[in-house]
Amino acid sequence: MMERGLLPDFSAGASSQAQSLSLPAAAHGSDIRDLRLLLWASIDNDDSRDLDQLSVAQPLAGGAVKILVAIADVDALVPRYSPIDEHARPSLRRVLRIPKKWNQIVARAAELGETLPAEPSATALNAFLGKRRRVDPARFADLSLCIIKLLGRGEYQLDIPGGRTPGHFGLAVGDYTHSTAPNRRFPDLLTERMLKSTLLGTDVPYAPDELSELAAHCTAQEDNAAKVERQIAKSAAALLLAPRIGRRFDAIVTGAADKGTWARISSPTAEGKVVKGFEGLKVGDHVAVKLLRTDVARGFIDFERVR
Repeated sequence: MMERGLLPDFSAGASSQAQSLSLPAAAHGSDIRDLRLLLWASIDNDDSRDLDQLSVAQPLAGGAVKILVAIADVDALVPRYSPIDEHARPSLRRVLRIPKKWNQIVARAAELGETLPAEPSATALNAFLGKRRRVDPARFADLSLCIIKLLGRGEYQLDIPGGRTPGHFGLAVGDYTHSTAPNRRFPDLLTERMLKSTLLGTDVPYAPDELSELAAHCTAQEDNAAKVERQIAKSAAALLLAPRIGRRFDAIVTGAADKGTWARISSPTAEGKVVKGFEGLKVGDHVAVKLLRTDVARGFIDFERVR
């Protein structure tokens, strides 16, 4: 994590801000009840710092039980205010932009006897995938994996009122935003801070230039977090496969570029680099590979194509 610029613990600034919140939460309105003394349960660990959902069983008359669930969200606040004009203030969007490898998706469809337009079209892609799910459900998981790899990752974009922001290609929509509990991701905390200022009628807490920088920062940090997760998964897979050097596996090609060709086996699920016999392979090809070597510390799994 530290090599990727991720902090393994809260920063000094975040800890200082949390410690400054010393007063108890204030209740506004007669419909609010203090439920803090109830015996709540959570799926999180006792020492979790990501406590976003709680539940409690409340006995009722006649032996019935009522389950109460508390979620860290702002939905309960919205009905108390006027509807929000989504075009009145800036916001952050998590968008999947037009894929750069659309031509490879078109080629993959052609191999299956299907036709996709030369220009990227989320609607056409959705129709293609829906048809393939019906026609060949047994192999749809492999096809879906290939398409996801070729689509690439999304990124955060700043949506300025009156401006033009690319829509979410994968969902085929132009107006899209997404937010979950603010203690999960920093972009969600930014969204809720801006939503709070809108509900209260106060100034936006961030200038447009600052939001643009934060959007780029959040995209970069999510990519770094994903790389850390992949590194751990690859090291675990390398450890699991270490006793199986020389064994053959059925695989599907998940990446083919100048930097290398990659294949994924399903039993056990693991992805490695095809270091021999990779010439001519393309994403979606089904091949047989032999495990040549593993490196647990670096997370390396090397295959040789044998068929």
